[in-house]
Amino acid sequence: MLAGLAVCCLSAPPTFRVRFDTDGPGSFEVEVHPEWSPLGAERFAALVQTGFYDDTRFFRVIPSFMVQFGLSGDPALNAKWRANQIKDDPVVESNKPGYMTFAKTGAPNSRTTQLFINYVDNARLDGMGFAPFAKVLGDGMAVVKKIYNCGEKPNQGQIQNEGNAYLDKNFPELSKIVKATIVTAKEEI
Repeated sequence: MLAGLAVCCLSAPPTFRVRFDTDGPGSFEVEVHPEWSPLGAERFAALVQTGFYDDTRFFRVIPSFMVQFGLSGDPALNAKWRANQIKDDPVVESNKPGYMTFAKTGAPNSRTTQLFINYVDNARLDGMGFAPFAKVLGDGMAVVKKIYNCGEKPNQGQIQNEGNAYLDKNFPELSKIVKATIVTAKEEI
């Protein structure tokens, strides 16, 4: 049913980094810690390896809270992944500034593809089951804080159904992820 997604066959390395190249604010890297959220880290690795986050938009930005992304520009991809939810991981790290977490509904085991990066300390989310799995490295938060502030204007249902056609027509100023890539960690000297 989910042929071509290769979800079952991709696995996350022990600890790895992903670089997000954007169209304007710059590039930033996150360091993924599978020990914090094993299922979340594995899903994230699979999504990056299949190019899911390439040519996507940051569609929800609340400077006093977080920035959210993770709906494909291709409605067919959204439909395939939406039905492929993963189970919740226990929360072992708090939602600190710069920590990345899967978005979910109030229902258990509802994580799919959407992510958010905490702008502030959102420890209140810990008790709701939002399990961080990565953190932004170095001065990457300076880049993340330059993501275009669109508030909550883009409609997530329309993004899922119409993809980038809807966003590019109605919200052309949104910051874009050009490419997300797993990178080799630089050796310490």
